[in-house]
Amino acid sequence: MSARAFGVTAGLDPGVATPLARRCEELGYASIWSNDHPGAAGLETLAAFAEGAERLELGLDRERLWIGVGAGFSERPLTTMRNSLPALREAIPGVRLVLAAMGPKMCALAGSGFDGAFLNWMTPEFAARARAHVHAGARDAERTPPPVLGYVRTAVGSDAGERLAKEESFYRDLHDGYRNHFARLGEPEGTVGVGASDPESVQAELSRYAALDVVVVRALASATFEAMAGLAEAAAPA
Repeated sequence: MSARAFGVTAGLDPGVATPLARRCEELGYASIWSNDHPGAAGLETLAAFAEGAERLELGLDRERLWIGVGAGFSERPLTTMRNSLPALREAIPGVRLVLAAMGPKMCALAGSGFDGAFLNWMTPEFAARARAHVHAGARDAERTPPPVLGYVRTAVGSDAGERLAKEESFYRDLHDGYRNHFARLGEPEGTVGVGASDPESVQAELSRYAALDVVVVRALASATFEAMAGLAEAAAPA
């Protein structure tokens, strides 16, 4: 059975992030995630999480920290990440490095040398294929396959479909990597992820992502404690 984690956008107000982490810990989530980018400080969000939770994997100390790394807007993403791994190991020893991966080659690279693969914008079927590529990369490198994690964009309520479609439309044309990825998926716009009207449907949809070792419920909700906690409760692990 997949573990369940919770994810938010960087820059969430500390007054929301701290009690949200506490609530996620109470609900049985294994970890809590934030992205990081120049416009919003993800590490500050993690610090706020750490104030509210003692056991959730997130943190700022090496034993609790997972760092996700990706090629961003690089023109040669696969080469960039392959060449970056030794420098990352030297610069931040002792932390777990998870590679953001969507295509088959990047998934195989994650399996061959990183501590995990972090998938994004996957259908359940493509998540299973990605997992196979991660395991193939590990097999070629003669190492144990690392865990496969993945964001599953999740919204609940009467406007769930609208929230999912809005989020997805931003990424579909963000850069060539995403354009190629969504072309491979071949899914109608606004359908990749979970947009459900009720909590029971959320659980049923998330359960389809059994290929992921960790399903990271990426919250599509208003940035208030009530909205975020409500979604966390609807998507909580059994």
